[in-house]
Amino acid sequence: MTSETDVLVVGWGPVGQTLAILLAGHGWRVTALERQPAPYPLPRAVHLDHETARILQAAGVADAMADGRIETADFYEWRNGKGDVLLRFTSRPMGICGWPEANMFAQPELEGLLDAKARSLANVTLLRGHEVASVVERDGGVDVAARTADGATAEFRARFVVGCDGANSFVRTSIGAPVTDLGFFYDWLIVDVRPHVPKLWSPLNIQICDPTRPTTLVSGGPGRRRWEFMRLPGEAIEDLNRADTAWRLLAPWDVHPGNADLERHTVYRFQARWVDSWRKGRVLLAGDAAHQTPPFAGQGMCAGLRDAMNLAWKLDLVLRGHAPDALLDTYAEERRAHVRGMIGFAMALGRVICVPDPAEADARDASMMATRDPQATPPLPGLLVGVLHEGDPLAGKVCVQARVRTGGRDGLFDDVVGRGWTLLSLDGDPSQALPAELAAWFASLGGIAAGIGTGGAPIGDVDGRATAWLRESGAAVVLQRPDFYVFGGAPTLADTPALVTALRARLESRAS
Repeated sequence: MTSETDVLVVGWGPVGQTLAILLAGHGWRVTALERQPAPYPLPRAVHLDHETARILQAAGVADAMADGRIETADFYEWRNGKGDVLLRFTSRPMGICGWPEANMFAQPELEGLLDAKARSLANVTLLRGHEVASVVERDGGVDVAARTADGATAEFRARFVVGCDGANSFVRTSIGAPVTDLGFFYDWLIVDVRPHVPKLWSPLNIQICDPTRPTTLVSGGPGRRRWEFMRLPGEAIEDLNRADTAWRLLAPWDVHPGNADLERHTVYRFQARWVDSWRKGRVLLAGDAAHQTPPFAGQGMCAGLRDAMNLAWKLDLVLRGHAPDALLDTYAEERRAHVRGMIGFAMALGRVICVPDPAEADARDASMMATRDPQATPPLPGLLVGVLHEGDPLAGKVCVQARVRTGGRDGLFDDVVGRGWTLLSLDGDPSQALPAELAAWFASLGGIAAGIGTGGAPIGDVDGRATAWLRESGAAVVLQRPDFYVFGGAPTLADTPALVTALRARLESRAS
């Protein structure tokens, strides 16, 4: 018997979990296949930024993460082997998306929350111990066959398939997607530790750019600490990847079996690459199946969650018939450009730390210390192409999420007012400017409108952040996409119809 579903997700890591939850929230049936019979219990990703925290808010797990499961970072400091500060990134306690800019966590805890959320949804079916063996598009759908743990074959029929099955993705191989590999890779020993007694680390996250052993020290979330040690030239991986080697390298920090537990040690080779074709017909890729990023900017998992958020709303519109299949081409178009920018930034950071030659490191130190200037964390890149209001300077920027008050409720905008296509204005309710037919079309997208401000506005701006951001934008009306990027702005409330009409044109006919 063939099981039918709207979207079949391959892989049950944070990207597949988030995508399933978001699609189920739109009412679609989602089946997820995971080849592993049980969740992976050990740490992997440890950082999420304020944008991805907002995505987790949309998935319904951010508050639970904030309740003792994240550690907010203050500084990310880069030092040379002598302890001189080469570079310092500061992270603000409140980012534009309404969450701290840098948050440290343990991936198994996040996956546990996402798994529980997904399992609570009647239209999500998770099947563990199912290894996908074939993916074939035919007759307006996709046929998938999987081998079960007992050796049987299970068959599925889906309207779309999304491969969230990691760096060794079977789905990617099945569609023959070419990969651009920048050839920037190094081997690092990753060591995750649980100290017996909590210790205050300041700064919380440190890079030690010492040619004798480039080293990373970061939070692994509350109660955890991570060290990363670069493999030196001529050093054998099998010698590096030993528990006694891990303890020897931890000794300078007074970390030993008497005061800490070694939770994990593994040698990991990071990569800098992306897939050129993220879509072939009704089969798409997301997360590590589509891209891999060096770890120095902490954007690997974050990029995958952005994939899920971007793809969820586009699949929803296509499945509902509100947009042609060609809208899905903008998924790869938008996300590939964004990922390339983040990979480039991570590589630039990697070139600072991955220097094992003493003379080269001395030259680096002299150059950086001559121009050293502690700085704020660089803003994450917005969108450069895709479903944007052409020529609009606001288009592609990240839209603010402030704390608001309305109808006796007080909280973050997305929770109190709603999320999706959103018209924001300081000049009143933007929907009142829309003619009836256009207002009905916008409502059919699930669109909402908000007159926001201080004083007597329908939606009160509790902390003034939304008001300040909107004034700085210079637009009377801002139209936000479901993934929190700005589609575009309008100079006056009367120009709202033209803005919404431009959106309609972009969604209903694929324009590059």
